[in-house]
Amino acid sequence: MRCRFIQEHRDVWPISVQCQVLQVSRSTYYAWLRRPPSATAVRREELVEQIRQIHGRPHHDSYGAPRVHRELLAAGHRCNRKTVEKLMCRAGLRAKTCRRFRVNTTDSRHNLPVAANLLDRQFQPVGKHQAWTMDITYIPTDEGWLYLALVEDLHSRKIVGWSTSERIDSELTVTALESALTREQPRTALLAHSDRGTQYASDRFQQLLTEHGITCSMSRKANCWDNAPTESLFATIKKELVHHQTYATRAEARQSLFEYIEVFYNRQRRHSAINYQTPDAVHHAQPRTEKRVEGARGRGASSPPKPTTNRGAAAPLTNNHP
Repeated sequence: MRCRFIQEHRDVWPISVQCQVLQVSRSTYYAWLRRPPSATAVRREELVEQIRQIHGRPHHDSYGAPRVHRELLAAGHRCNRKTVEKLMCRAGLRAKTCRRFRVNTTDSRHNLPVAANLLDRQFQPVGKHQAWTMDITYIPTDEGWLYLALVEDLHSRKIVGWSTSERIDSELTVTALESALTREQPRTALLAHSDRGTQYASDRFQQLLTEHGITCSMSRKANCWDNAPTESLFATIKKELVHHQTYATRAEARQSLFEYIEVFYNRQRRHSAINYQTPDAVHHAQPRTEKRVEGARGRGASSPPKPTTNRGAAAPLTNNHP
């Protein structure tokens, strides 16, 4: 270790001075220098090169040691996660970060009816098409805001539907849900969870839910934790993509979002909530048979509650939400 330190800092302090301070003879240092690298050292250099290649892929520069470790394992490189952490630190590789900026996209000050919180923070259904969560965020461009509405399947964390618009209205959320329904065509009792915004409480959006027999669930007022997975998804999109781009037009932003969502996020990005698998792989895997893990509150969770009415009717709405 002392010889390595001397070698790494030879341009900072004279070798003779370092040898004297560290109590290493110069002959020992030069003998170490001529010694061929060990198999462990060669292996570590190979891993560092693989890590650099992973970080060089589109959007993968946001990967920290856990996801890089899983990428290495998937490529057939057997290694320890702590080793990956040390090698990344030594090579100066780290997940990129960004600044935080927030615009409020939820207007819950309205007289429209709202639904009860039927999801109740049960964020891990045992199969797909049991619980979808949805929300709206904003994308800054030189032409003005571009609003993005997403529909996420909680089982696989896959973005099953999305839409963009320069207006934040019910058309935005309806289009996102319609895209999810067209793509997925769910055949099971489905719970759709959102916030209390006017876009989701509107007659048009509620009518779409009723037409497809989807049960409506809404977060409690001013409680973002009730829709935590989608809030986290938006934070990921901002940290990994949006805050590192400058979009001249809304069309440019749409193209960037399409590439990120459809190419990277759904099919390539390893998600920590699903054991670092990709959302698309989990979404198309065989249904699980094991018992569902505990919910966010630590209690045993079950599948999302089914509507007490027939398949063709949405859950009742109420203005007296707790």
